[in-house]
Amino acid sequence: MHLRTALCAASALALMAGVAHAQSITIATVNNGDMIRMQGYTDNFTEKTGIEVEWVTLEENVLRQRVTTDITTNGGQFDIMTIGMYETPIWGANGWLVPLNDLSAEYDVDDLLPAMRAGLSHEGTLYAAPFYGESSMVMYRTDLMEKAGLEMPAAPTWEFIREAAAAMDDPENDINGICLRGKAGWGEGGAFITVTANSFGARWFDEDWNAQFDQPEWKEALNFFVNLMNDYGPQGYATNGFNENLSLFQQGKCGMWIDATVAASFVTNPNDSTVADHVGFALAPDTGLGKRSNWLWAWALAIPAGTQQADAAKQFIEWATSKEYIELVAENEGWANVPPGARTSLYENADYQEVPFAQMTLDSINAADPTSPTVKPVPYVGIQFVAIPEFAGIATEVSQEFSAVYAGQQSVDEALEKAQALTNDAMEAAGYR
Repeated sequence: MHLRTALCAASALALMAGVAHAQSITIATVNNGDMIRMQGYTDNFTEKTGIEVEWVTLEENVLRQRVTTDITTNGGQFDIMTIGMYETPIWGANGWLVPLNDLSAEYDVDDLLPAMRAGLSHEGTLYAAPFYGESSMVMYRTDLMEKAGLEMPAAPTWEFIREAAAAMDDPENDINGICLRGKAGWGEGGAFITVTANSFGARWFDEDWNAQFDQPEWKEALNFFVNLMNDYGPQGYATNGFNENLSLFQQGKCGMWIDATVAASFVTNPNDSTVADHVGFALAPDTGLGKRSNWLWAWALAIPAGTQQADAAKQFIEWATSKEYIELVAENEGWANVPPGARTSLYENADYQEVPFAQMTLDSINAADPTSPTVKPVPYVGIQFVAIPEFAGIATEVSQEFSAVYAGQQSVDEALEKAQALTNDAMEAAGYR
């Protein structure tokens, strides 16, 4: 009896020791649909590697705050961070991220779309791997467009978008002519109004880093947006971001929605969308000045330099952003639901070419040029952002002023005056002016 007891105790201790030493990584990510889907396949990774995964899933603005605080203070809360094209080159240059310059041959880094690889690199070194890539485009109700007697051009103007919004707006049946982001945050409503302004000929800075909110192009763009949304947008649009508008569109409450190309799989999925069979796609609109109102972005996985789990983190990144993962999702959920916009081979796949939004997504990505984002020359790179460290803080404040306009709390002129002053003050303090 004593021997059996001793053996049982020894076995229990061994088991506990095994559990205690099981490798685990913690990942911070955004609460977008593709990221939620990835979490559902995590067991596949754990079975292959024995590495456990803990998820911290956050709303977009909160995620950005948390990971920025953690990386700048060397907090060490996360082994993998979900970041994008704005943060990656800046943080890579600062030595805050682990270089991804030794990924396996099977991973095939050369298969990454050139725009995504370039946007996630610094001086030719990749610092984050794209889970999915995106631009923005028009998603619209084909049935409502037909009912209105209109036909969506493949490359519409903002003038047509307003005309179509007016024709499809049906308040009695709870249908808004258009749904667009108004939520404060540099990557939420701030991103959308920036690309809209680009298409109207506006820019954040002139070539000497002087703020340009006192110029007529910004006033025209902001007035157009406010009037469009006040006339044909949903109530409370000042607090609507990507997820809020996605929900509205899926419920049949939007005639049009201009947002991330990645949303196409969600609005056409009959399990989630009541209008799945009535969705068409077009390029983001312009005003005829040569720049469309589309952005370029990737939600990507990066490893903070302070992690003690770099090897395990790199294994996860290779798995989650691989061709194998794409095939896993396609096998279980269909090609329309794989993470888009990251790999060249996906757009060469005959099965994926049958997906109705595949070509428009690729065309939208290819139409975005972060090295020439505006009609007039600028000293910065980036379409919906300016690739300088100070931008996130400045643009968050500016977006708050704009959201106050959308909420009816101040005028367009007041918001632009405040944006001009706070941007110039911040740039002078940072030594740009």
